[in-house]
Amino acid sequence: MNLHKTIYLIFISISLKIFSQSVEFEKYTLENGLDVIIHQDNSAPVITTAVMYHIGAKDESSDKTGFAHFFEHLLFDGTKNIGKGEWGNLVNTSGGWYNANTSADRTYYYNVFPSNNLELSLWLESERMLHPIISQSGIDVQREVVKEEKRMGENGPYAKLMDYVQEEIFEIHPYGRTVIGEIEHLNSAELNDFLDFNKRFHVPNNAVLVVAGDISLDVTKKLVRKYFGDIPKGKDVVRNLSIESPIKKTKYRIAYDKNIQIPAKILAYRTPSMKTKDSRVLDLISTYLSDGGSSVLYSKLIDDKKIAIEVFASNIAFEEYGFYMIGALPLGESNFSKIQYEIDIEIEKLKTKLISKKSYKKIQNMLETSFVSRNSNMEGIANSLAKYHLLYGNVNLINNEINLYKEISREDIRQVAKKYLNTNQRVELDYLPEKSTND
Repeated sequence: MNLHKTIYLIFISISLKIFSQSVEFEKYTLENGLDVIIHQDNSAPVITTAVMYHIGAKDESSDKTGFAHFFEHLLFDGTKNIGKGEWGNLVNTSGGWYNANTSADRTYYYNVFPSNNLELSLWLESERMLHPIISQSGIDVQREVVKEEKRMGENGPYAKLMDYVQEEIFEIHPYGRTVIGEIEHLNSAELNDFLDFNKRFHVPNNAVLVVAGDISLDVTKKLVRKYFGDIPKGKDVVRNLSIESPIKKTKYRIAYDKNIQIPAKILAYRTPSMKTKDSRVLDLISTYLSDGGSSVLYSKLIDDKKIAIEVFASNIAFEEYGFYMIGALPLGESNFSKIQYEIDIEIEKLKTKLISKKSYKKIQNMLETSFVSRNSNMEGIANSLAKYHLLYGNVNLINNEINLYKEISREDIRQVAKKYLNTNQRVELDYLPEKSTND
């Protein structure tokens, strides 16, 4: 065993031992409906303060897409008490940093500070919730920023591959739309549209506040009440999302990308919510099929058959549905049929035979390592606390979800493969280089 591998195994062993101690937290709700989760860990003088809003791309109107992501930009633009462009200076000069991101299901804002700036961190997030400045001038500036972000994103190789898959997998559910949305919707939106969106979704009863790190519980609770207690409660958010009919016949699509030279073959299946056991089983199947150089598809398609240069399998799970995607980049001119044939052989094996005990133990260990890695620092812990509470409805999953994975059997893997990974329930996408007019 080489030195690097030995050090890695020691690190993982220590990490597992540390994380075997449960993450203690206190959860309560303010009168305005804001859920608060506090985790105290005084081992390092660092804190993470985060707010996750239950607003993502799926919650937008079909003719006003991209708003959740747009606000991710707009809500850093200034508040009643923070001047335009001053947010970053306040954080950076206090030794902190910040970020935000948007998904189909939620928007997440967080900042990391030395622990002596707890009050500043809470004040900043309360300002974002209570006093944002939403003006036409700010909207005009951020609209151009988002346009450039969309342009740059769509000009990257394989950038629209996922968009095409989701359009086919979700025919009527808003998961078929992109998070960044359509520029024409942002262009046509008026100031009142943005004001109404903010008033509806960025309210305390549609959010969870997490404070994690080197804190005092009593002091933190007093500061939370001071800065968030008087924020008015909003109207309850009512969601009436479309329900998809099962896919019963293979769907075929060809799409072109001017930014690639190597095509991609994609097989995609609609799957259940990330909150289900079946979704967790599909996570294990992904690890088995394509995680690492010794995985089944990597070994077969790249090392043995030499018909692909890249292969991947991923369970992409959301709050309401998900989709399972298997793909490969071929080696050579026209290996799509060979690639699909070999992938289908391995899927059929999953459906008819139990994976080996050795493979089962290996993927369980890999999932456990990944679980530990996600929660190895305060940012990761804060994110997990917010996510498990807001999207899963069970914050205790930060401690016991790993046990749910351990309870999955080899028979569960076979049954879930039989239930979801069928040829008549999938989308087959040929993602091809777009030929220039000079070719």
